[in-house]
Amino acid sequence: MLISWNTTNQCNLYCDHCYRDSGAKLEEELSYGEAKELIKGAVRAGFRLFIFSGGEPLLRPDLLDVVAYAVSQGLRVVLGSNGTLLTPELARELKKAGVAAVGISLDSCEPIKHDRLRRKEGAWEKALAGMEACRSAGLPFQVHTTVFDWNREELTKLTDLAVSVGAKAHHFFFLVPTGRAATLEEEAFRAAQYEETIRTILVKQQQVSIELKPTCAPQFMRLGQEMGLKLPYQRGCLAGIAYCLVGPRGDLQPCAYLNLKVGNIREVPLDHLWRESEVLKRLRSQSYTGVCGRCRYRTLCGGCRARAYCFLGDYMAEDPWCRYNRGTEQVDGIPREEEKVG
Repeated sequence: MLISWNTTNQCNLYCDHCYRDSGAKLEEELSYGEAKELIKGAVRAGFRLFIFSGGEPLLRPDLLDVVAYAVSQGLRVVLGSNGTLLTPELARELKKAGVAAVGISLDSCEPIKHDRLRRKEGAWEKALAGMEACRSAGLPFQVHTTVFDWNREELTKLTDLAVSVGAKAHHFFFLVPTGRAATLEEEAFRAAQYEETIRTILVKQQQVSIELKPTCAPQFMRLGQEMGLKLPYQRGCLAGIAYCLVGPRGDLQPCAYLNLKVGNIREVPLDHLWRESEVLKRLRSQSYTGVCGRCRYRTLCGGCRARAYCFLGDYMAEDPWCRYNRGTEQVDGIPREEEKVG
C-alpha cells in the first residue's frame, strides 16, 4: 500500500498540466507536528510506501526532518520532484535522511519542449543535472514522463535516455484533465491512441532492464496478460484500494487525479478515514457500472476511476478511454450496442 502527501503547494515552476495547480504556498499547510500525526496514521492504516510530492517538496523547509521521522516509523520514503533544485549536496542529505529513491520529471528528449511545458527556460538542463546529482550521491532515481499527443512518438527514446543517465525506472503518467491540465484536454489521448501507446511501452519493457510502468492506464494489466507478459503487479487502478493522497492542508482523496475530498486528517485521523470513508468503501466494492462493471478484467484492471469521474461525473462509471468490449464485441458473452467513447 502506498500514500502520497502533497507536502506544499509551493513550486518553483508553473507546469501547464499540474493537477494541484501549484505555484504559491497555501495558508495553513500542515505543520511539522501535523505531518508527524499524518505519518503515524499512515503506519496504523498499514501503508508501507510514503511518497513526498508537491508542489515541489524540496521547497518545504523541514523536509529532511519529516523524511527522517517517516523513516524512523518504518516507512519506505520516496520523493517526487521536478529535479531542478537538486544539488549534489542536497542529494547526499536526502540519502542520509533515508530517502530510498527520487522521481524526476522529464517530458521530452528536446529541451525546448520540456521547458515550454514547464514554463521555465533551462528546466530540462537542471532536471538532468538533478539526476546526475542523485547518481553521484548513490541515491536511486527514476524518470517520470507525462504522456501527451506531442511526445508520444519519443517515449521509447526517453526510456533510452533514462537508461543512459542511470535511472532505475521510467514511469509514464497518462493525463487526466484536472487542475491546470483541464485546459489541455485537446492534447490528451483518446481511446484510439491509448492502447497503442500502452502496448508500445510494454514492448519496450522487454528490451530494457529498468522498470517501465504506465500510471493512470490500468488497462496495461489486461494488455500485458494478452501479450503473455508476467508483470510484477497485482492490479491496475489502486485508487482508494491500496492508494490515497493527502493534500497540503490535510484533505484526503482517493488518488491524485480523482479530485474528490473524503475527509481531512486534521479533523479525523488518517487511519480512521481510510477504514470508514463511504467513498473508499464503494471503490473497494468494485461495483462498477457500464462496461467496467461487466468486464472479465474488472478486478485485474479496474478502469481509471479518476477518468470516469472527470468525463462522466461518476467515479464508479466505466473508463471512457477503454475500447475493450465495445461496439460489436461482447462483455462476458453478452452482446452490447455501439457506444460513444470519450
